[in-house]
Amino acid sequence: MTRESEDLKRRGGWLPHDQDELESWLDGRIDRLGDDDTAPYRHPVIQEFADLIDRDAIVRMYMTRMIEEVPQTRQYSARHIESVGQLLRLIDGVLDTAPEFSEGAMVTTPLTGILDWTMGTRSGMAAYRDPRVNAILKKVLDAWAEFLNGPGSLSVLNDSPQGWMSEKAREVVGIDQFEHDPNAEHWGFTSWNDFFTRRLKEGARPVDSPDDDAVVVSACESTPYRIGRDVARHSEFWIKNQPYSLQDLLADDESVGEFVGGTVYQGFLSALNYHRWHSPVAGTVVRAYVQPGTYFSEAESEGAEAVEATASQGYLAHVAARAIILIQADNPAIGLMAVVPVGMVEVSSCVIGDDIVPGHHVGKGDELGYFQFGGSTECLVFRPGVIQEFALGAIPQTGAAGESVLKVRSRLAVAAQS
Repeated sequence: MTRESEDLKRRGGWLPHDQDELESWLDGRIDRLGDDDTAPYRHPVIQEFADLIDRDAIVRMYMTRMIEEVPQTRQYSARHIESVGQLLRLIDGVLDTAPEFSEGAMVTTPLTGILDWTMGTRSGMAAYRDPRVNAILKKVLDAWAEFLNGPGSLSVLNDSPQGWMSEKAREVVGIDQFEHDPNAEHWGFTSWNDFFTRRLKEGARPVDSPDDDAVVVSACESTPYRIGRDVARHSEFWIKNQPYSLQDLLADDESVGEFVGGTVYQGFLSALNYHRWHSPVAGTVVRAYVQPGTYFSEAESEGAEAVEATASQGYLAHVAARAIILIQADNPAIGLMAVVPVGMVEVSSCVIGDDIVPGHHVGKGDELGYFQFGGSTECLVFRPGVIQEFALGAIPQTGAAGESVLKVRSRLAVAAQS
């Protein structure tokens, strides 16, 4: 597998770089289940999931067939999950665990690791678009979030090789750039999500050109993925190369007409990136809300490349759970713009800041919100003629995604003069 053709979740640090490592991890989870298929589920939401499958014939068909089918998108050495009951028990076992540290040899998103096989099948692609399935998956994710927001999730903040306080993890995460107490237990964090949504120290990411309102800064710590120009109101975002479709990306917001013919910038976040969002411009919040969506859906239009870096990120921006924040920039040459942080797989909790409400004024670089348990991708939407040029670091580089992270609050683009 070439660098250019790696699966995005692997390039982003969500799953192991090697398929065999992922399958070995899954075998280990299955071995720990034991042979008792009659044991009650530990979490009520999994029993609710089982009840849905039992009473709904269509959901039961999807869930059964997606395990039986062979994925069309990637090569697997063996079938691991044998039944719906086994799948549910594997999910049940995740809901009271927190991800351990890894540079790519382990699974940072364990639910995705479990569902990976099914996500690449025809029936799985249908199942993860089904409203009934997404509704119960949201309940599953909410149950896991409750654990990840509690003190029980702190066990992975230790100095073992798989701990987030190990010497290697400190180096990779760059913990010295973030607010923490090096002398406190668990560095003073109160939960896994408290650690994962850690805040930067003052001055760690200065705002580029704070007094120049023509300079637009990066909203996230992300890798440039795509720049779409002359974007249409309606496009078939599910087809090959997935053009942006403003009506869908912005969830039918009344502002869509202002952006037709404009520009969309998209970047994706890795498992180790900083996961808070910041305003690219100084301006006034017009609207800010979370748009529900899918959680484990993939694009099938690209065949063997369905979830690789050249494919599903554009698709996900139109269908996944996401926040939509519209800001009227102080600079009239920029005018109305949109910030759209998008969840991917279990990384789907988009939390908008309490003060990010209509009428609130934000400075360039001010915080807007954050992803709980990681992040996935973000889009910035501009009206026609707004962007004069993008900074060199914001231009996507084929095959260089791992080395081209654009720092939050750094220069993204320069607006044209009004």
